[in-house]
Amino acid sequence: MNIFGITINHRTAPIELREALYLSKNETIDLINKLKSDLFTEGFVLSTCNRTEVFGFPQKNLLDYNQLIKILLDFKKVNGLTADNFEKFFSCGAVRHIFSVASGIDSMITGDSQVLAQTKEAFEISEDLNFAGTIMRRIFDFAVKAGKRAIKETAIGEGAVTVSYAAVQVIEKIFSSLEKKSALVIGAGETGEIAAANLKDKGVGKLAISNRTLSKAEALAEKVHGEIVPFQFLKEHIHNFDIILSATSAEGLILNFDDIQKMMRMRKNTPVVLMDIAVPRDIDPEVKKIENVFYHDMDSLKIIVDKNIQKRKNEIPQVKKIIMEELINFFSWYNTLEIVPAIKSLREFFEEIRIDELNKIKHKICEEDFIKLEDMTRRMMGRLLHNPTIKLRELAETGTNIQEVATRSAILKELFNLNNFDNNNNIQNGKS
Repeated sequence: MNIFGITINHRTAPIELREALYLSKNETIDLINKLKSDLFTEGFVLSTCNRTEVFGFPQKNLLDYNQLIKILLDFKKVNGLTADNFEKFFSCGAVRHIFSVASGIDSMITGDSQVLAQTKEAFEISEDLNFAGTIMRRIFDFAVKAGKRAIKETAIGEGAVTVSYAAVQVIEKIFSSLEKKSALVIGAGETGEIAAANLKDKGVGKLAISNRTLSKAEALAEKVHGEIVPFQFLKEHIHNFDIILSATSAEGLILNFDDIQKMMRMRKNTPVVLMDIAVPRDIDPEVKKIENVFYHDMDSLKIIVDKNIQKRKNEIPQVKKIIMEELINFFSWYNTLEIVPAIKSLREFFEEIRIDELNKIKHKICEEDFIKLEDMTRRMMGRLLHNPTIKLRELAETGTNIQEVATRSAILKELFNLNNFDNNNNIQNGKS
């Protein structure tokens, strides 16, 4: 299979280079149009914050990887990025890589739940631009199937692997239901935003945001449909919340032991969860000594994250097994592209001989005998061609040796001169 590909990812380049090479949707469209013009007959481009990949079938049989890399680097100039930052793939290895990406085992975070959706979007853009032909569409179908099976049949995507999400999962275990609980997120940066979004997704009853910069608090509150607690009045309001998650970049403590003790008196000792996912910490860790205060910081949450990451890594062999099964299924289909036309030509070749010989005696025997002879020769041809047809299909559908399939197909065409037969038929049918 003549598919080539390059990728820059977390293994090959630091984040500043990966981010610089990121392609927006409009940039992806422009790059595909250039690739269609200069290099590929079909393919796709995938670009995220952690990887940029280009795969396709070259217009000529051979492709210089450096030519593909040059097109990409000329299109998106990034200082410090060289050909050494790219991994290169070809044929079966290229298809296996695409399946691995869609299944989440090639991600920086094993089992990344977003990568399958990102892969789908990349293929959809190719289809919209008529850059995905028959083979690429089938690669897409099997890649998506492998990704879905990985999620459904393994635990590759289970368990929190970010501190923000781990915090929310711990909260869920403390409170059996979040629908009647209220939550306050302190800090409107990336970590706070992820935590707020996770709480919203889990159906928390009430959500509020507090941040030193009011405009940032307002922007995040609008995103998650939450309220705002002015930062200067923070301590006066904390008793109203069952969950407090703090993720600021403050240099010192925001809430000390006395603040939490006072809060608990105002809450009449009703349980509260404090999640401190800031570095340095926002909440005095001594508060864990207060009754009905469930306190977690980065260290305790990281233990959870590390265990979940290891659990996901333990699922990689099972996902690889799924990928191999879908690779075999794909190449079983792909191999038939070579065999099916050969079988069709062989049958047409013998059918033409059969019809020609029948026509020679058509007017020498009665109609009744001709019908019997025609039926007998049709059944004879069917029996003669049955075993070769079955064996060729079985060989193709094993999907294990592409070269052997191509070789046997070529031998078949050579033995019966089927290439000339096909060319003559095309000429007679008005094809050139």
